[in-house]
Amino acid sequence: MTNLEKYNNVFCENLQITEDQLVGLQYQGVELWDSVGHMSLTAALEDAFDIMLETDDIIDLSSYEKGIEILKTKYDVEF
Repeated sequence: MTNLEKYNNVFCENLQITEDQLVGLQYQGVELWDSVGHMSLTAALEDAFDIMLETDDIIDLSSYEKGIEILKTKYDVEF
């Protein structure tokens, strides 16, 4: 499984959405991406990529695309 597939699976499973809903997805853009869902999502990302997100990165994770950017630049995850 590629890192992009892992990333997409985390979003789809945690937010109960399909892959076609990912592009352009913003925080609070779907019902389950509220503050509680955000913490579940970040925990799942940490597990999937074996990382520990910094608090600022958790706060900055405001969209599907921003999450990829954060993982690439700060945690050396290749997509």
